[in-house]
Amino acid sequence: MEITVKRILEQKGKDVWSISPEAPVLNALLLMAEKEIGALLVMEGQNMTGIISERDYARKVILKGKSSKDTPVREIMSSDVYYISPSYTAEECMSLMLEKKIRHLPVFENNALAGIISIGDVVKAIIDSKEQQINELSGYITGSR
Repeated sequence: MEITVKRILEQKGKDVWSISPEAPVLNALLLMAEKEIGALLVMEGQNMTGIISERDYARKVILKGKSSKDTPVREIMSSDVYYISPSYTAEECMSLMLEKKIRHLPVFENNALAGIISIGDVVKAIIDSKEQQINELSGYITGSR
């Protein structure tokens, strides 16, 4: 059975943390640290305008000698954000993430934000699915099913 994003979100939860594009990067870092997450959606009201990750900070602030207190999120966020629907499979997400070299995918359903998944969520779902298949096959082979 293929694992869908809908199922991943049901298991992990649908909490989404976001920040304004005008907020200082330091505020984004503090929120990511507090929530123990690697990225935040950048939102203006109900509209997603981008995503900011720890990688953006490392490459666009630290390595360029900027200040996280004085640099607004909009200056370093990624504005080309790939997103998916809950019907995507974990394998489709993995393929997209590898192809585009991204680690987070916002999930939209009926034009509304429904959650966000990370590469870790996808890997966990795929591993769990494979373990379940192995257990079922082992049971079938040994006759314990």
